[in-house]
Amino acid sequence: MRKIVIFDTQEAHDNLLPLSFTRPLCDFRVGITTLREKIEAMMPGEVQVLPVDYLRDKFSDSGLRCGDCLYVAGNAVMTPALARCIEGLEPGCGLRAGDSPLAFRGDGDAFAAYDFAAAPEAEADMVRFVFDIFLLNAKAVEADFRRLTDGRQSQPLSESNLLIGSPVDENGMPLLFIEEGASVEGATLNVKEGPIYIGKDAVVMEGATLRGPLALCANAKIKMGARIYSGSTFGPYCKVGGEVDNTVMFGYSNKAHDGYLGNAVIGEWCNIGAGVNASNLKNDYTKIRIWNYARHTFMRTDLQFCGLIMGDHSKAGVNCMFNTATVLGVGVNIHGSGFPRAFVPSFSEGSAAGGFSDVPMRKFYDIAERVMGRRGLKLTEKDRLIYERVREVAARFKG
Repeated sequence: MRKIVIFDTQEAHDNLLPLSFTRPLCDFRVGITTLREKIEAMMPGEVQVLPVDYLRDKFSDSGLRCGDCLYVAGNAVMTPALARCIEGLEPGCGLRAGDSPLAFRGDGDAFAAYDFAAAPEAEADMVRFVFDIFLLNAKAVEADFRRLTDGRQSQPLSESNLLIGSPVDENGMPLLFIEEGASVEGATLNVKEGPIYIGKDAVVMEGATLRGPLALCANAKIKMGARIYSGSTFGPYCKVGGEVDNTVMFGYSNKAHDGYLGNAVIGEWCNIGAGVNASNLKNDYTKIRIWNYARHTFMRTDLQFCGLIMGDHSKAGVNCMFNTATVLGVGVNIHGSGFPRAFVPSFSEGSAAGGFSDVPMRKFYDIAERVMGRRGLKLTEKDRLIYERVREVAARFKG
């Protein structure tokens, strides 16, 4: 059986902080599934993950040995055509997307010496920066939708709903798919611009308005009266309300009340309180700059729209406000009035008016254990070691 190693480079990892602090890049959710799940679906074989060093104890096989493997970048958005290109590589050869290694065949040592060719441009989407997640999400939802629903039968849509657009496209392929156990009642679903996927045991409550392409993953919930725009994905067990546009929530996070969130990425175990609004457009309509950990400064994006980026286990209290392209690290707790600065380091708590202080690790662990316990999950010793490493990095940006 072919061995496949999903690898992260240090450069890619650093450019995707704070979301990569706590997971390999292949565990980012882009579209309906994670990047890892796309690779596993399109490249059958024995898959192993090789993230940066401090994540390996939790996510990697410490005994990884591979003499002739296919190595695939964890931040690549896999497609069938790209999978075929990678599987056709000869030993010592590879593919690159721009200046970044995308895949190669060999033993993993000194891959810079491999003979890299440019990957087909149409098949070389990569998540290089945090904002690429929402930029690529609509396209990825449509691709995942076709793959996951091909040859399958959707559960019927209840007559209490309003469907805008045809339930199938010009080729007879479905544009709405409802998995077993899902509940959708009294909602408006618009599939004229793209498909809508409702995962297993997910719930869409009455009065919600959804516009595809959009994905609601297993056990996630859209609350009453929510307005959900195209290009959004809500991972497992997320709760969503208010107005949300082109936003990706990885999983286990809540924005259950009114307030606006657009062009945003939210990690796991986050909570956004009632009335929270996050800007995604500057008043003067100029291009947006966003904090980049690798550069230790704000970088140009050439984007006009970019909203909140929130690392795992971060929280925003009732009626908080965020400026355009605000980046919150891991374990941040924002509350009170005013706009906090556009970058808040991990394990910080406070407000724009009152200032910030460090979150004691004992306090962070207590909260994390309570939050995860509600879903029957535990904070492990391996998790704690990762958070200790994140705290070391956070200390460089405080003071």
